[in-house]
Amino acid sequence: MNLKHNYIVLIFAVLALGCGPKKGIVTKEKNQKKETETVVVTKEEPVENEPKKEVVAKPPSSTEKYIALYADIAKQEMRHSKIPASITLAQGILESGSGKGRLAVKANNHFGIKCHGWKGAKIYHDDDRSQECFRKYEKAESSYKDHSEFLTGRRRYADLFKLRPNDYKGWARGLKKAGYATDRKYPQKLISLIERYELYKYDEQVLGNDKIVKVPVNSGVIRYIIEKGDTLYSLAKRYKTTVEAIKELNNLNSNDLALGQEIMIPN
Repeated sequence: MNLKHNYIVLIFAVLALGCGPKKGIVTKEKNQKKETETVVVTKEEPVENEPKKEVVAKPPSSTEKYIALYADIAKQEMRHSKIPASITLAQGILESGSGKGRLAVKANNHFGIKCHGWKGAKIYHDDDRSQECFRKYEKAESSYKDHSEFLTGRRRYADLFKLRPNDYKGWARGLKKAGYATDRKYPQKLISLIERYELYKYDEQVLGNDKIVKVPVNSGVIRYIIEKGDTLYSLAKRYKTTVEAIKELNNLNSNDLALGQEIMIPN
């Protein structure tokens, strides 16, 4: 009886183990959620009282300073001589090293003009040859005036004055052709300076795009820009003065007037 009972218990135990889950098998729930990583992006708040970056203005170059100093003189010479102010300035910059060259510093010679029969003060300087003779001036303005007289007073430069007064490229090439400089790249250097620093605008100012009107300088003098058809006689009659008074005030040696020339008239 006990043996039979034990046998039945053993059979039920074996059946119970066979119906259970197999060892080593792991099951997951179908709806198990995947773990996700959440990244929170925060906007960076501006820092209060953060110092602003200062914009430092670029100081003018030596060439820009030179132009500011001598542009009015170049324009004045253009009115008197018809040499483009752009050419005069470009030559001054190139020949004088923007006013820093030895001839400019020691002799106020801004255009490298050699003596050529000069009876004034002189300075000797190495150029094409050793210790060549160069003109020496008391002030830079005199160098500009002499530059105008040098070009207008020599026949080899005569063809330049047939060009349009704002044809700076023609002038640059013509100066080299007439023998002003031996450097074969002289025209390109002048043109490059004129276009880089917009020196042509000074020609336009003289020619009328930036018109200068007749303005009283003081109670007894009027500044006047010569127009087409003007003569010393017509101006003297219009302003109730004399030809000689106008010539004396302007240090004129002849009655010739140039279009765009500025003169002073006693009033």
